[in-house]
Amino acid sequence: THSLTMAKKKSKQGEGMNAKLSLAIKSGKYVLGYKSTKKALRSGDAKLVILASNTPTLRKSELEYYALLSKTLVEHYKNDNIALGTAVGRYHRVGVLAITDPGDSDIIKSLA
Repeated sequence: THSLTMAKKKSKQGEGMNAKLSLAIKSGKYVLGYKSTKKALRSGDAKLVILASNTPTLRKSELEYYALLSKTLVEHYKNDNIALGTAVGRYHRVGVLAITDPGDSDIIKSLA
């Protein structure tokens, strides 16, 4: 029963992340895609970077490096780019996104 409660807790945590992400998308500002996220990191606008689980390793490490330099949080999304696109409310794949303004969502506070 212990492993069952852990599995439920993990799925709840993922659902919470999706809810906070969709609230941030609806009420805040964000950029989608690798190039736009890189620009947001370089200019210091990005508050949080979310990477899909199947983002290519080189691209992932490059964005993590930029985030390290700009002191930005990086969240590794537990699902692939198709699920991340759905969570954002788009009908296409999203590999990388940066939240520039979280709006009403407490997604950054919950991860920090």
